[in-house]
Amino acid sequence: MRVLFSSYGTRGDVEPLVALAVRLRELGAEVRMCASPDYVERLAEVEVPMVPIGQPVRAGARKGAAPPGAPEAVAEVIAEQFDRVPPFAEGCDAVVASGLVSTAVAVRSVAEKLGIHHYAYAVLSPSFLRAPGVTDSRDLRARANQGAYRQFGGPLNSHRAAVGLPPVEKVIDYAFTERPWLAADPVLDPLRPTDPDVVQTGAWILPDQRPLSAELEGFLRAGSPPVYVGFGSGPAPAEAARVAIEAVRAQGRRVVLSSGWAGLGRIDEGDDCLVVGEVNHQVLFGRVAAVVHHGGAGTTTAVTRAGAPQVVVPQKADQPYYAGRVADLGVGVAHDGPTPTVESLSAALATALTPGIRARAAAVAGTIRTDGTTVAAKLLLEAISRQRSSVPA
Repeated sequence: MRVLFSSYGTRGDVEPLVALAVRLRELGAEVRMCASPDYVERLAEVEVPMVPIGQPVRAGARKGAAPPGAPEAVAEVIAEQFDRVPPFAEGCDAVVASGLVSTAVAVRSVAEKLGIHHYAYAVLSPSFLRAPGVTDSRDLRARANQGAYRQFGGPLNSHRAAVGLPPVEKVIDYAFTERPWLAADPVLDPLRPTDPDVVQTGAWILPDQRPLSAELEGFLRAGSPPVYVGFGSGPAPAEAARVAIEAVRAQGRRVVLSSGWAGLGRIDEGDDCLVVGEVNHQVLFGRVAAVVHHGGAGTTTAVTRAGAPQVVVPQKADQPYYAGRVADLGVGVAHDGPTPTVESLSAALATALTPGIRARAAAVAGTIRTDGTTVAAKLLLEAISRQRSSVPA
């Protein structure tokens, strides 16, 4: 049994697929993945074969570079998938996609051409199923279909025609399917009655066994628990490092600062700040006083699961939604707006560090499910088995 995974986006888009791929492999499946070149090293770590597709997503943060969703970048990635994915997908029984819709429809088209009948799309946050002021899911889907068709229906259908496939007009329907999977925790991400029909599996989390570095272990043991600050694989607000370090210091705490894709660094030679790169969040978040972060789905789930109080400084996409969920659950504070000052962030931290929020964070941590990949893997394997049994011998 062979499964192809496909995503093009930030670390938060790709990492859940990595988790499910590893779980499926443990259950005996052969797995492989298409993703941007940013993740070559990550997939090598978990020994998942990979075909790099498109330009590095990090390049979108550089001045003058086309972001992943720009028309020219979309057309390039669609063309590259039609060209490079077919040999890699040959012999697969299923495809699981996430991330940009433009890449999902391209890889599903490849699967359709190859006769791969089982395809699933994973939504990583319920906020992507909603729109402000829209309560009718059918109306929302119709608007999304129209927008997606205008954006990249042309290059998609041009490539489909070249391989003998009919055009697709309802692009979102084709990418999401009638019943997408929601890879999100039901406590952190509860569904609403107005949401479209989905299969909520729980978040897809890969258990992380990596030890912390000797330097980080030494820093943690050298004083009281620090505050972790990081903005993940995305942009950071203006003067983020200075503002965060000074705000944490104002609360009498030390700082673990994640450099992230924004390249944050030290502001002075103070020994109360340690800059880290790639690190095991599952271990580290259980040993800090609080976490200041951007509100990505993966980071918010990891912090909530660890029981650490949090301050969410949302930057884009689903991050304002997660800031609201953290506040609603009482496990942290939603910063007002994407650009904090020393004063505003210090005030948010002062609230997050209160005993009441720490107790609430610890209580909620125990309710976060850890079996999302097992649930999804079982669904996928059962679907493939049903498909095989329905094919005449």
